[in-house]
Amino acid sequence: MTVETGAAPRRQHILLELGFATTRAGDELHGAATITPQMHVPGTERLRTSVLATWTDTVTGLLAALTLGPRVPVTLELDVHLYRPAPGSGEVRAVGRKIKAGRSVFVAEVEWTVDGEPFAFGGGSFMVSPDADLRLPAGLSADMPVSDRLLEVPLAERAGCVRRAPGTAVLPRTDDGLNASRTVNGGLIALAAEEAILSLAPGSTLSTLGLRYLQPARVGPVVADATLRAEVGRATLRDTGNSDRITTLATGRLFPA
Repeated sequence: MTVETGAAPRRQHILLELGFATTRAGDELHGAATITPQMHVPGTERLRTSVLATWTDTVTGLLAALTLGPRVPVTLELDVHLYRPAPGSGEVRAVGRKIKAGRSVFVAEVEWTVDGEPFAFGGGSFMVSPDADLRLPAGLSADMPVSDRLLEVPLAERAGCVRRAPGTAVLPRTDDGLNASRTVNGGLIALAAEEAILSLAPGSTLSTLGLRYLQPARVGPVVADATLRAEVGRATLRDTGNSDRITTLATGRLFPA
């Protein structure tokens, strides 16, 4: 997905540069991507857990859109759990399945493998946007090809997400980082939460990442403030341009050193 930025040339959505492709397979949605160094946690050779969260949001969100459309689905909760430290290379594959489809709430899960070996699972829950005027594009397809332009710099740099201090990360609102409701994409919010937590434990990676989305980040920048105790991180994310309102609560657990 791309969006217009005034009179400037169109910019590709940041998350398309992760090279994730999806295809529908009966009632399932399959996805695949090749891990690159730009997706690694800084100081490690491991895939970011927030990238897995982003892809989980993509797979479950597409499944939600196919069910709830033409109304726009918005993410309520998202989580990822790793059986072992994330790989640093290889082809990651996803299989997404619908778990519950009600009139207003949708739940799906995703199984993750790399080179045929399971290493993680995740899930997402969604509701229809309260803005009844928002509509998904006509003819929305769950088949998403790999972009012809992939990340050339680390993901956090591409998104403009910076560690302002230990325990604090700042994410700007940019036109190429929005979702269908024109608010900050939930995958990028996962990135900010991960950055805030990992800034307290350099060189570590997350074995779990869970996010509870309370309200959209409409204005930005989003500021994530985290604490860490006994390998469990907690982050509160606020939309500083919108009366400092809390948008998301996140938790993450570190892999043991």
